[in-house]
Amino acid sequence: MGACFEVYREIGCGFTEPIYQECLLLEFGLWGIPFHAKPQLHLQYKNHVLSIHLEPDFVCYDLVVVEIKALDQLMGEHRAQVHNYLKATGMKLELLVNFGTFPKVEYERIVK
Repeated sequence: MGACFEVYREIGCGFTEPIYQECLLLEFGLWGIPFHAKPQLHLQYKNHVLSIHLEPDFVCYDLVVVEIKALDQLMGEHRAQVHNYLKATGMKLELLVNFGTFPKVEYERIVK
């Protein structure tokens, strides 16, 4: 979360999600945080791999899914999205980070 706070401190709210994603990508590198950006999560249905895949914004330390938003407020559909990422990865922790709020970044720590 420290890297997210730093991005918000530097540029504030009002930008689009891709801008925050690129800034966070750079910030993770500066902090030495191991991460994968936009990893493809392959899904299975009844032992068949689906051609459609999920793509969270980041997976950090191979343990934490980080999904970023740039919205007025988080809604149930955003929480459902991250729950699906946890289900697909088998990971236990998700950070849902919203850079679209003022005066500070909004975040939710979701544990499966």
